[in-house]
Amino acid sequence: MAKVYHANEIKNIALMGGSGSGKTTLMEAMLFESGVIKRRGTVEAQSTVCDYFPVEKEYGYSVFSTVCNIEFAGKKLNIIDCPGSDDFCGGAISALHVCDTAIITLTANGGVEVGTQNNFRLAENAKKPVVFLVNKCDHENANIDRTLEGLKENFGNHVVVLQYPVNPGAGFNAAIDVLKRKMLVWKAEGGAPELKDIPAEEQAKAESLLAEVMERAAEANDELMEKFFDQGELSLDETLEGIRVVFKDGGILPVICASGTRDMGVRRLMEFLGEMAPSVADAPKPIAVDGTEVAPDAAAPTSMFIFKTSVEPHIGEVNYFKVLQGTVRAADDLVNMDRGSKERISQLYAIDGSIRVPVDEVAAGDIAATVKLKDTRTGNTLNAKECELQYAPISYPDPKYRRAIRPNNEQEAEKLSALLTRMHEEDPTWLIEQSKELKQTIVSGQGEFHLRTLKWRLENNDKMMVTFEEPKIPYRETITKAARADYRHKKQSGGSGQFGEVHLIVEPYEEGVPVKEVYKFGNQEYRISVKDTQEIPLEWGGKLVLINSIVGGAIDARFIPAILKGLMDRMEQGPLTGSYARDVRVIIYDGKMHPVDSNEISFRLAGRNAFAEAFRNANPKVLEPIYDVEVFVPSDMMGDVMSDITGRRGMVLGMHTEKNFTRLSAQIPLAEMSSYSTTLSSLTGGRATFTMKFKDYELVPGDVQDKLLKAYQESLKEDE
Repeated sequence: MAKVYHANEIKNIALMGGSGSGKTTLMEAMLFESGVIKRRGTVEAQSTVCDYFPVEKEYGYSVFSTVCNIEFAGKKLNIIDCPGSDDFCGGAISALHVCDTAIITLTANGGVEVGTQNNFRLAENAKKPVVFLVNKCDHENANIDRTLEGLKENFGNHVVVLQYPVNPGAGFNAAIDVLKRKMLVWKAEGGAPELKDIPAEEQAKAESLLAEVMERAAEANDELMEKFFDQGELSLDETLEGIRVVFKDGGILPVICASGTRDMGVRRLMEFLGEMAPSVADAPKPIAVDGTEVAPDAAAPTSMFIFKTSVEPHIGEVNYFKVLQGTVRAADDLVNMDRGSKERISQLYAIDGSIRVPVDEVAAGDIAATVKLKDTRTGNTLNAKECELQYAPISYPDPKYRRAIRPNNEQEAEKLSALLTRMHEEDPTWLIEQSKELKQTIVSGQGEFHLRTLKWRLENNDKMMVTFEEPKIPYRETITKAARADYRHKKQSGGSGQFGEVHLIVEPYEEGVPVKEVYKFGNQEYRISVKDTQEIPLEWGGKLVLINSIVGGAIDARFIPAILKGLMDRMEQGPLTGSYARDVRVIIYDGKMHPVDSNEISFRLAGRNAFAEAFRNANPKVLEPIYDVEVFVPSDMMGDVMSDITGRRGMVLGMHTEKNFTRLSAQIPLAEMSSYSTTLSSLTGGRATFTMKFKDYELVPGDVQDKLLKAYQESLKEDE
């Protein structure tokens, strides 16, 4: 029977870093050193424990986060290997949600790259302490001095070196361990190092770094600070105690070095995590939606959070969870607090990538997986029936890249919809929208590669051939001046006929602007007496405001809802481009009805046609969606990026410098953002990243409107 670990023995760690920083190889070495695997696999041979999905083997690097657990020195280290590419940042965000420490890997040859910056920002936003792991110290172009300088320059004086390589490069096999005050020397096969005295030529550097570590450790409390100032140093135990406290609070960013490929420094990394990383018992407690702090009490009623779902080869749907309180056991009956359904936990597994080991129970603070849940999704809370706790879903970034998708065989549209829904469960940053307005299925993600991965999986795993197309833009139409129209609908075909006449005024609607008492069109004035006002918020944004100003009973009040339906018919298909209309005030001031022939359909048609004519006469304009765009770009590449934004009809609003990077704020029309992800990567060699968020609708320039109107008229001809 597998050992049950408790909160003070469990360390939950997110393994992060940019693409190519060697996380998966490092994880392979940790699994080997802890005895989980007997032989280390390689990414090149497609034999690693973590990259086991077909798409990961195809591309050669991680697409999904992978959960692993290691038992080392009496501690259980749950380590989640996160994808390096910013396109797959959802995996890192999910991991940080349930982990208490982040390891950010970077390479001794590449130093601080945009991936390092991006991952640090994610960890910082999640308020998780960070360890920097300088990997690939054996690379022939390793430059440890430049790398350490880059860490200090980008992340400040909290960066403290605990370990550095003596001979970085192809011959790397030794490092100075500042805390141990020893030189670690590895044999060719790596593994456990031999401890030797620090060489005389490294002594001064090691002592200087140790003093810096002690100074940071002394910040843990007044007692240590006082002793450090009095004596100028701390004992090893005092230093470790101080680091433990300061690290948990983010006051120190330790740097450790390694070569994952050669298995050098890996055991020391695990040792450091076991000693220094906060256990679940010591970490900040999760907060339920009602504000309750949830302590990791294994004896409390069970409450667990689903942070990841995947569909895995030969198994089906696997749900990964963290137990926040209580103890979950196989055969437990739990309640899904988000969906109101009941779930039975049929099996529990401790996970190491593709390796799954059945366990009987999982205690508070631990991470594990289960299968065959009927109605549970990522972000759901599962509780014992006596527990009422619930947790907020994980917050993911807005998408940056969108495409319309359709099956090559139109008869498979329903099957495609089901597959896309399932894939969104696996990666919530893939967003799916069945757009009634655009008559397209829109898939959105974090970049071109992100969506290309979705397409690869559909075509190779599910044998669903699909085509990506340029998505249509959800334009809007509105009016810019007041106009008047009337329309009589009259139809007689034996027996009772149809009759309805509506007179109305339309004008642009602006919040807080009152209805005028008198409107003048030509030489005629129209006096308005407001009897009733209806404000209809439109599901596509903006409002339709309907004013009833009918006097003398010209139209019976029972026909007003029918007229409103007629108005909405036209609001859903504007005359310029067929797009939704918004922000229009309609004043019905007169009309006629027939005692026998008037009915709802008559007034619906009369209202629709009167509104259409008035709208066309009110100088209608097309509105386009504008997005707030924030670009994080190396400062020396600003010129090219700004020129590109200007070429996209964008407006640069401001810039803010952060070390060697600049945060640039702009507003850009969605119509110009189609290829931005790819272009930005090309302009900056993949070193820049960006976010985009819907801001508002604004009038399109006249030349753009002319092109849109012409294109719409052409499409109408094609449909005839």
